[in-house]
Amino acid sequence: MDGSQRLMADLNRQLQRDSDLSFADYRILVKLSEAPGRALRMSDLADGVLSSRSRLTHQIRRMELQGMVRRIAAEDDGRGVLAQLTDEGMRRLRAAAPGHVAAVRRFFVDLLTPGQLAAVATALDLVNQAADHRAAD
Repeated sequence: MDGSQRLMADLNRQLQRDSDLSFADYRILVKLSEAPGRALRMSDLADGVLSSRSRLTHQIRRMELQGMVRRIAAEDDGRGVLAQLTDEGMRRLRAAAPGHVAAVRRFFVDLLTPGQLAAVATALDLVNQAADHRAAD
């Protein structure tokens, strides 16, 4: 647990220092950038970033104030709300990505052998599959 928490703290510090983004901000920007129309239902986004809906709502509100995202009504039912990445959010993501990737390499990837990386990938894939199975029950 210590290694995982230290890694996340180091990555968060790098993003804060170099891009004025939290790791949570960055993760939301990535998820939205990969979505069709750069938008996701708030509930799907919360699930995608492993956040509670209330926590995500507060996070999105802060990101809206910075112009990185906007909330829009879902066209298909009128009740749902989408979070949509703005051009400013995409600009901030593109500016932050190279430094973040370099930090991931420095703090994690470069410390491990190819075999160790493969073992970590296999182990985390099993963890994800088990969590998906539990969520489906």
